[in-house]
Amino acid sequence: MLAQRGRIRIEGDFRTWFVQAQRKLPLQEARLTTEVALVSQEMEFFHRDPADHFLAATALVYELTLLTVDKHLIQAKWLSTQSV
Repeated sequence: MLAQRGRIRIEGDFRTWFVQAQRKLPLQEARLTTEVALVSQEMEFFHRDPADHFLAATALVYELTLLTVDKHLIQAKWLSTQSV
């Protein structure tokens, strides 16, 4: 979605870019569970985008570092992020 909106630039089509990124980075897939949904509603995060709430909650529940360019997520001191 970000690439489609021109907010980030990727080379080639998304599927190819994603497969290449998976080979280069130690990515983990994390399921959207009931716990993630509950944490997304409980955390004090005043950003309005519900997708960002799910991303942040997923990172918290699974104790992951979130790779992002989103300034709202990066500024959340309680969230482990890596700017990309």
